[in-house]
Amino acid sequence: MGLSSLQEDLARLLGAKGWLTDDIGIYQTDWLKMHAHQSLGVARPQTTQDVSAIMRLAQAADVPVTPQGGNTSLCAGAVPGAGGHIILSMSRMNQIETVDTEGFTCITGAGVVLGDLHDLLAKSDLSFPLHLGSGGSAQIGGLIATNAGGSHALRYGMMQDLVLGLEVVLPDGRVWNGLRPLIKDNAGYQLRRLFCGSEGTFGIVTRAALRLYPAARNKATALLAVQDYETLVQLGRNLRQTLGEFISALEFFCDAGLDMLLHHVRGVEYPLETRHPHYLLVELSSTSSAIDLSDLLEDCLGQAFETGLIRDGAVAANETQRAAMWKLREEMPEGQRLEGPQIKHDISVPISELAGFMKIATSELRRILPGVRLNPFGHLGDGNVHFNLSPPLGQPDFGAHKKALSLYIYEAAEAAGGSFAAEHGLGRSKGEFADWLRSPVEQDLMRQLKTAFDPNGIMNLGVIIPAGEGQE
Repeated sequence: MGLSSLQEDLARLLGAKGWLTDDIGIYQTDWLKMHAHQSLGVARPQTTQDVSAIMRLAQAADVPVTPQGGNTSLCAGAVPGAGGHIILSMSRMNQIETVDTEGFTCITGAGVVLGDLHDLLAKSDLSFPLHLGSGGSAQIGGLIATNAGGSHALRYGMMQDLVLGLEVVLPDGRVWNGLRPLIKDNAGYQLRRLFCGSEGTFGIVTRAALRLYPAARNKATALLAVQDYETLVQLGRNLRQTLGEFISALEFFCDAGLDMLLHHVRGVEYPLETRHPHYLLVELSSTSSAIDLSDLLEDCLGQAFETGLIRDGAVAANETQRAAMWKLREEMPEGQRLEGPQIKHDISVPISELAGFMKIATSELRRILPGVRLNPFGHLGDGNVHFNLSPPLGQPDFGAHKKALSLYIYEAAEAAGGSFAAEHGLGRSKGEFADWLRSPVEQDLMRQLKTAFDPNGIMNLGVIIPAGEGQE
């Protein structure tokens, strides 16, 4: 089958709204605008049967397919590589099919936007407890493909812990119906977990059964200022030991990031009287309104003030103040983006190693590039650090130091018992680092899995497994 014949078949199958070849630049470029390649076109299916037919046509023509959700990947995992891929956008498969208020589950299409799911569930006093800054654009299928984490993973786990079942179209067009909304299902290998974090390299998630929770009716939120990472870790441990069953988030950021945020992003308010080196955002939540979470939190914080762990702090008195505190954390990436060039790193280290890791890494990065500006922020409860860098003031970029800075951070995270890819996946931007940092055994196992699911190597070619590998 020639490419022109393939395009004609896709146009007939999907119609004018379902097969796009004009004005598709937004689909071909990643969110950070660092990766862009021309594609054959954008397929926008409406049904699982459409996806199956697309994959059969692509398989017959030996044309790679790049699945795409909201295209919010920070590692360029949802945009095509070179060579004329089909971009398969799931945006039209955006139906929330069922919400089971007794079983606390729902079934959605892969194209459902996370924020839309949150809004609908709020009407039923339910919640899907995955929260991240791109919630207004990120889609369920993409969140599954990257095994997204977000700010509440400490309490509710990663996306793989919230997915109960999946419907997936395989590379040859077959459909696996594992859409069982069950917490307990041990009938063989846990296939649904293999697709979580596979970044579209095994197949295309079309529908998902998700685990829901009762909506929290009661919340208490505080922004706390501390001197250093040792204190930050100790404060987090004390909060978890004292209030563990109520803690839903422990988020941290630094003053350098706050500077960028306050300078560039409108509508941001800083609630404390003076500035400090580091900040911790803590939130408690409960479904019961009979518990005074604010009293519990203030009592715990009072003890921390007395022992000197906290230098300053404020507890939100209402929802407006709570939202303002969360905006400080959620807009942290936007503040740095507007500052100019940056290098993003999504790593994790054991919490017990976090303070030592940050101290040594800070010193070494400033040795590699004097004046480099560090903006680490992230999720204290699971050790996930978004260790982002900006070039020295007055310099337009990182020059020849870019790769050395990233490689140091990744190697140091691995040496500390952590991971160079915590919650964003590998995408296209981390492939070369993955080859250096994964053991030969781990690489071989991944290639075998890729070959088993996608023997002809057409699924999201070049992501996780380098192009040309993983097939016989």
